[in-house]
Amino acid sequence: MDSVISEYQKWKQQGQSLRVQAKQAMEQRFRDLLLESARIAQEYHRDFGATLKPPPTITAFRYKAVPGIKPKAVAKTAALPKHQTTQAKPKAPNPKIAGLTKQRAAMHKKIEAAKAAGKATKNLDDRLYEIEDELRLASESE
Repeated sequence: MDSVISEYQKWKQQGQSLRVQAKQAMEQRFRDLLLESARIAQEYHRDFGATLKPPPTITAFRYKAVPGIKPKAVAKTAALPKHQTTQAKPKAPNPKIAGLTKQRAAMHKKIEAAKAAGKATKNLDDRLYEIEDELRLASESE
């Protein structure tokens, strides 16, 4: 009888250990996927100017872009030899291109709002075309 009880206690202990390991692994995977989702949503917002929405069954995850906070850049200069750190500094972004990009995003929002309201969008589409043309010309001149 004692052997059955001791075997059961060993089995229970192994099951508890496995349960703890599985719980930790699932929590870590959940955090990793959530961080990746947030990164993708941020990149989508940065590239396309719109908020990426989760499926309707997911109601708890909300990503809100904060305009003043930028992700920290990884310092690559520590890994490079000294003679390479002074070469090829990245250019500062062109303020004209940045302004045109913001105008384009705002115009996209206006067009979507007009479409949702059932209004005509020809004038807005024409203005969007002009902004994109200016943006293309500014990009080519660099």
